[in-house]
Amino acid sequence: MNRQNFAVTAMACAAVGFATVAPSGAVAAQQTAPGTVDVPTGTVSLGSVELPRRAMADGRTLTSGTYDLRVTASSATPDAPGQLAVLERWVEFRQGDEVQGREVVSIVPASEIDGVAKSAPPVSGTARVELLKDNDYLRVWVNQDNTHYFIHLVVG
Repeated sequence: MNRQNFAVTAMACAAVGFATVAPSGAVAAQQTAPGTVDVPTGTVSLGSVELPRRAMADGRTLTSGTYDLRVTASSATPDAPGQLAVLERWVEFRQGDEVQGREVVSIVPASEIDGVAKSAPPVSGTARVELLKDNDYLRVWVNQDNTHYFIHLVVG
């Protein structure tokens, strides 16, 4: 799936390896100026999700079933115009020790979620899987410590 189709303006806060993103888009290490948001730069475990149907993740088929999600330290490339590389990352769909597929994840802090999502977010520590656009896409929405992670998959 083409990540530009579902690019979401993103900023984030998590508990491992931080860089700070200023509103101007400049990245600075451990900046504490007002209006900045901490962004995880390391690996982040998002827990497990149940995919109700088969979907595609970066050209690979994910069968219906349970997957552990892990955000990697790798930024998605090529860069999307207007986005910081650290805000668009790869997430792995894992079963056991094996990566079954990966896709781009966009990270949004609680302070920005109203400008991104039309529906109420899942409760912190949970995930929601929703069918979108005539049942052609799956959105995996994870809320971890009020940081929101969006993954969009093509059904197929």
